[in-house]
Amino acid sequence: RLLDGATGVWFGGGDQNRLLAVLRGTRTGRAITARFEAGAVIGGTSAGAAVMSTPMITGTELNRRDTTEQWTRVARGTVAVDSGLGLMTEAVVDQHFLRRRRHNRLLSLVLATPPHLGVGIDEGTALIVEPAGRWRVLGASSVFIVDARAAALTGVSNAVLGAANMRFHLLPSGSTFDPKTGNAVLPPT
Repeated sequence: RLLDGATGVWFGGGDQNRLLAVLRGTRTGRAITARFEAGAVIGGTSAGAAVMSTPMITGTELNRRDTTEQWTRVARGTVAVDSGLGLMTEAVVDQHFLRRRRHNRLLSLVLATPPHLGVGIDEGTALIVEPAGRWRVLGASSVFIVDARAAALTGVSNAVLGAANMRFHLLPSGSTFDPKTGNAVLPPT
């Protein structure tokens, strides 16, 4: 009831698994989804950004071989996911992307799992999803987009993932991306 007139909801950082566990199946979770569907702005930082997408990266690496470093390979079955809040279903969101070198993690998930589109948002940077669906980048760093929707991908029996004709975009503040067409536009110089 307290969210009935809300025009915006902000999720802080922390642990996306905890955020999801607290909201999943609750009246508050359903109220946030209802506000989003009614046009309210939903935003978040760090875990608050990750929890919005379905699938949602939990942060757990599966089948880890190397105990000293995380995400040393691009392979099927290495990224643990959960349902997320389902507010962004056209792409999977990863956070602290460039700063924490999460390329292998996002590539592993994008190549193995539909929708085969991923967005890595770096620290101090925002991905704004406009009402018409276009994405806009704002902030101090960049957003990395992995688009494997039209790529040739290795089959499901291959543990080590591969792709041909994938598209990557590294978009600084002022750039836009249209997930419907796959077109990215850099800011004017």
